Amino acid sequence: MTPRTTTSRAGIRGFRSGDGPMVVEVWRRSAPADPVTADRFRSLVLLDANFDPEGLRIAVEGDRVVGAAYAVRRLTPMAGTDLEPEQGWIPFFFVDPAARGRGLGRRLLTDALDWLHGHGRTRVDFSSYTPNYVLPGLDAEAYPEAARLLESLGFRTLYEAAAMDRGLVGYRFPEDAARRVEELTAQGYRFATPSDDDLVDLFALAGNHFGPDWACTIRASLAAGTPLDRIVVVRDPADRMVGWAMHGAFDAVDERFGPIGVLEEMRGTGLGEVLLHLVLERMRARRAHSAWFLWTGAQSPAGRMYRKTGFTTTRVFRVMRREAAL
Repeated sequence: MTPRTTTSRAGIRGFRSGDGPMVVEVWRRSAPADPVTADRFRSLVLLDANFDPEGLRIAVEGDRVVGAAYAVRRLTPMAGTDLEPEQGWIPFFFVDPAARGRGLGRRLLTDALDWLHGHGRTRVDFSSYTPNYVLPGLDAEAYPEAARLLESLGFRTLYEAAAMDRGLVGYRFPEDAARRVEELTAQGYRFATPSDDDLVDLFALAGNHFGPDWACTIRASLAAGTPLDRIVVVRDPADRMVGWAMHGAFDAVDERFGPIGVLEEMRGTGLGEVLLHLVLERMRARRAHSAWFLWTGAQSPAGRMYRKTGFTTTRVFRVMRREAAL
């Protein structure tokens, strides 16, 4: 019997044509809580305007892919001209279970960090890359070894993001939310599916008050064919658009709720909860059995609103950062 080697023999290189199917298959084996499909890999990685094949570091043994770590930096600004020249991201990494225990994960991550460092990136986040994040951060409960590895390489937790779900079987629009809709409507607020022309105000609201990635997400989903009736917007008595909520914005998954936003000055009026229920009602009408999303602050006002509305936390992700001088 040949003893198991203690050092990985794998070579590490950039992504090449023909790697994709093997990357998807090894990803599926390596991260069973978060498998990926070929079309989602294509959408999230290969079609990303910031994709550089050299940044997708591939570990190979012979002709087999045995792991990968994705390093990405902005080649195209999210908004304006800001390329965030100090910022890099590692949205994912994995090692085939059969190739673990020989230091390959550390080699892959170090190689990805060195690649980013070589492009001037002194701050690296795992894994909150927008617009095409795979997960908000690291689920340390699902992947404890990955958490220990990231920490050993200098990554520290910035904050935690909670993923939440709620069932929609038997959902009924709450009476208190219906009363609030009537009260707000009587005051001159208007809730509606946006028209084409309303999109101008929607993009401005999302981009100027919630970040350019929010506007980018909505714009990309609509360009990909998401129907306008997946969105509810609200205008105040002065005809300002002051909030919206939607579903189906990510990967055309109807049961995925969000994003949702209400102007800060309008919070505490019940608008957010009303918008949430108006969208849940539409989701149930489309026969959705559940509503879920990946990212909110567990103790934030939004997190409290979701829990009040029947959502419960299903996973917790650590958004992590590593900083190093050039």
